[in-house]
Amino acid sequence: MTLTRLFGAVSFTALSSAAFAQDADLLVFDYPGFEDPAYHSNYVTAHGDSPTFSFFGDEEEAFQKIVAGFEADVTHVCAGSVTKWIESGIIEPWDTSLITEWDNLNRDLTGETIGGDGTYFIPTDFGSTAIAYNPEQVPAEDVATLDVFLNPAYAGRITLPDNVDDAYALAYLATGVTNWQDVTDEQFEAASDWLRQVHPNLRTYWTDPAELAQLLSSGEILVSWAWNETYPTMVEEGRPIGFERESVEGSSLWLCGYVNMVDGPGSEEKAYDYVNAMLDASTTEALMDAGYGQANATAMASLTAEALEAGGLGPIDVPVLAQLPMSNEQRERQSETFELIKAGF
Repeated sequence: MTLTRLFGAVSFTALSSAAFAQDADLLVFDYPGFEDPAYHSNYVTAHGDSPTFSFFGDEEEAFQKIVAGFEADVTHVCAGSVTKWIESGIIEPWDTSLITEWDNLNRDLTGETIGGDGTYFIPTDFGSTAIAYNPEQVPAEDVATLDVFLNPAYAGRITLPDNVDDAYALAYLATGVTNWQDVTDEQFEAASDWLRQVHPNLRTYWTDPAELAQLLSSGEILVSWAWNETYPTMVEEGRPIGFERESVEGSSLWLCGYVNMVDGPGSEEKAYDYVNAMLDASTTEALMDAGYGQANATAMASLTAEALEAGGLGPIDVPVLAQLPMSNEQRERQSETFELIKAGF
């Protein structure tokens, strides 16, 4: 997930250079906004203050800074990046026996053990990616399938996120793949060819939710592959919006969480306290208010069906492609091909 997913038009340069120094025994390297004490209230209760936070603009920036010598205790990354961080040797496994909510985590989000010798990634927050559309001009039957992105009736009024993970999640689903962790060369080529077919139909690749909301509101865009946060935002503003997560081929879930840095300078005990606080039921509502689901399935089950539906995270009965970690080789291949597709090749 890029920072634009989280904070739209915020000045990333200013935020990424800032640090919030509080509890000096734990340094959390994170996206701006996640320093909100409501997301780790149990940590504050136990230790009297929030951890110290330092911020980055995107995960590649975070990776390069750590490789260059920056020291942190835990870092917030999204699942697609995890394999690269493992292979670099900068993170170490978590002891899941010390993760108090481990048995309550959504198993669609934890996936298989990553790295072969331990669990390197603890998911904490997630969201859905599906079809956002203008219901006043797009009939429901047209968005019942992901083929809507190939529909010539909407040529020039379609957009996809400028995000390789979300784009390939869409393309894999559209070509019959619901687990991207072990795709074949043929499946990768089929997904890439599908994206090439969609490219001429696009008006643009959107980069942040505020931009997408404006494109949909103006009528310039009628159909988009979008994150769930766009839906409640536009509903609240009284703008026409539909969010179809149950196309016949399915929809996707993105997820992010925390990795444990090798030789972190702070307290290992507090690192576990922080992650446990993020996963505690006391933070569920605060995360949902910001547009994020929580990996604690038991806590999420306490929310009303209306609240989940309103946030674009209600239960669905179609395939779901969870954006779990994949091999670094596969992710690099997707990134390189996506850039070529965007350039028209």
